[in-house]
Amino acid sequence: MTLLRAQPLTAAAFAPFGDVLAATGDFRLINAGLCRRHHDLARLDFGAEGRAGISIFQAEPRALPYSFDLIERHPDGSQAFLPMTQHPFLIIVSPDPQAEPCAFITDGTQGINLHRGTWHGVLTPLHAPGLFTVVDRIGTTANLEEHRFATPFTVLAAGPP
Repeated sequence: MTLLRAQPLTAAAFAPFGDVLAATGDFRLINAGLCRRHHDLARLDFGAEGRAGISIFQAEPRALPYSFDLIERHPDGSQAFLPMTQHPFLIIVSPDPQAEPCAFITDGTQGINLHRGTWHGVLTPLHAPGLFTVVDRIGTTANLEEHRFATPFTVLAAGPP
């Protein structure tokens, strides 16, 4: 078993894998000045043979330390996860199946958009109810590849080793 230390999710650290979706930074006022629009935070990419779809996922919560041996990717479309509650969730990403994965924990107000083809772990809420809005590719062709590691990884909370 290999240990990974989960780090707080930041836009800079997550940039190679996707976009952090958060109500921070620049905005424009809309709705008679009563609403801040944090505009165009992610590039949705669904390829030539797909369209955007919105789904609701309800995932079982997990706890740290968290052991995993499975990552997956969607070669034909990006995938955005927007929590419907303000609870942190765990994100596991990897540049490729031969590299050591990275682990991040959201602050409870952040969502993510995984770039098309990004290797990632399964949806891993850390609190019930595990409800997420997911924006991803809907199409007629397969859009899932999976990889199982020979040796599992265990993710620990952030902090010193």
